[in-house]
Amino acid sequence: MRTIEEVKATLQIAKLKEEDLQTTIHCLSFGENVSSADYCLMELDDTLCKHIEAGQSLVIRGDKDEHAVVCSGDKTYDLKIADTSNLLLFVPGCRTPDQLTNSQDSSHVVHTQIWGFCNSYWELRKQRPKLKKLKKLLMENPYEGPALGGQEENTENTYTMQDLLDRIQASEEEIKTHLHTIHACQINGYWRVLDFDYEMKLLGHVTQLVDSESWSFNKVPLQTSLEELAPLEPREMIEHCLNCYGERYTKNDEVFYALHQDKVCRGLALMLLQNAVKFNLREFQEVWQQSVPEGMSTNLDQLKGVALVDRASNPETISLLRVEDLPEGTVERFNQLFTLREKWTEEDITPYIQDLCGEKQTTGALLTKYARSSLQNGIKVFNSRRPVAT
Repeated sequence: MRTIEEVKATLQIAKLKEEDLQTTIHCLSFGENVSSADYCLMELDDTLCKHIEAGQSLVIRGDKDEHAVVCSGDKTYDLKIADTSNLLLFVPGCRTPDQLTNSQDSSHVVHTQIWGFCNSYWELRKQRPKLKKLKKLLMENPYEGPALGGQEENTENTYTMQDLLDRIQASEEEIKTHLHTIHACQINGYWRVLDFDYEMKLLGHVTQLVDSESWSFNKVPLQTSLEELAPLEPREMIEHCLNCYGERYTKNDEVFYALHQDKVCRGLALMLLQNAVKFNLREFQEVWQQSVPEGMSTNLDQLKGVALVDRASNPETISLLRVEDLPEGTVERFNQLFTLREKWTEEDITPYIQDLCGEKQTTGALLTKYARSSLQNGIKVFNSRRPVAT
């Protein structure tokens, strides 16, 4: 235990003036069996600090072969170790200069014990959730409709919300949002994605009913739809289909759905494209318009991010290319896009890189970093900055 006299002697040797320092002097000593492995430090921003102070938790997620991420209730953060040249000491009860009252006029010593130390800490950076694995897991056992003739439902490779939270590197809110995006639903406590053919079958039942009853697509009555289609499919599946392709509203205490033209047209286009490598564009547009319900109009803008038009071929063609099937990593995404097509217009490539943008980042900034621009027949096009293996 150092005395105040020993401290003053040390100040003289160090050529420090006592009046330039705080009157409270901390004398540090290491406790018994102190190790750098006892504690880990994590740097938090103001938002996460308030999250923790409010009694909420942070969860580290990732399988053994994945880089760990940290998730709050609604956001995902990349987790990296940052080294520091300064030794970081854990001192319980230690007060910073702004917390000291300095009520005593003369210098005095406070003896404080160090509980642990570190020369690195975990650094958190907000990142996009890693959600591609979510659909991959659910596609292990897509829901194809109710079991027939007393057969038991196949529940192998099915997942509850807790199972998904344990496996997917994303926050609970981000997972729930993506489940809605991929038209998943909860069946007997398990989250299931519908088999595409079964989903189109449900949509066909709904659109045919609307046609036969001469309803407006903006006013489809829920109760009547359930009663009419109940002999064909479970009521909850019909309602799920309406939720996927329409917007629910109530009028005079009756529930209606307004079918979304773009969603219905996109779904039917995917059904046409899924079994064709390439489709003659003009022929596709004719068949597509004929396949959608009367009163709905198709246009290629409805297919951004799910289908790619090749204007350079003769005749012009269209093929299936869904953004959800592309790699999640930015470098890997650009590599695959430039493997598929050497040069892209900004209009064509934007739907396939939009989801890569971070906060306050634009697709233009991504293209500047990962692609090289040039003019081709007076049109600005982008190609890879480095050779791409084909």
